Amino acid sequence: MKKSLLALTLLAAAPFAASAAEGVSYNYVEGGYTATNIDGPDADGWALKGSVALHPNFHVFADYNTQEIENINVDFDQWRVGLGYNHELSQRVDLLTRVAYEKAKTDSFNAGSVRVPSFSADGYSVEVGVNSALITNRLNGYALAGYEDGGSDYDGDFYGRLGAQVKFTPNWSASADVKFADGDTQWFVGPRFSW
Repeated sequence: MKKSLLALTLLAAAPFAASAAEGVSYNYVEGGYTATNIDGPDADGWALKGSVALHPNFHVFADYNTQEIENINVDFDQWRVGLGYNHELSQRVDLLTRVAYEKAKTDSFNAGSVRVPSFSADGYSVEVGVNSALITNRLNGYALAGYEDGGSDYDGDFYGRLGAQVKFTPNWSASADVKFADGDTQWFVGPRFSW
């Protein structure tokens, strides 16, 4: 009877026992330099990002960055918070999907003799792609396709996102991320702590 009960318990738990691919962690915090290159003035600043696994297949994540727009001396702040789902496709590759609430804002500023009012936009984004431990557990990478919409504040747009981490220890790595959208490229580089 005890063996049957144990077997039934393990069978019932099997759908929830899936986990991230080997060498991939959804528990991390990272910070570093970020920049945006657009058709107009460029911007750069710093960013802070993090993710925490709530379950072997679900994680919450948040990003914040603040950048100063070149030649205008005005700050541009962006943040997002969302929920991610990962499903192991193979021993080293996860299917990754994410949905997030996003916000962007600037303060009012002077452009010559004209006062430009502050700007604020609320929207959402969705992403899908793969996250993988590449070749060895010392190199991770991801490729995502996404869509973001700013509601009535600006039109939606498709984008691509590529990222990589080079691990120096099981916990510390160098992280890089680049997002390609229509008319702009955003990138990030900095240290990551994973657990």
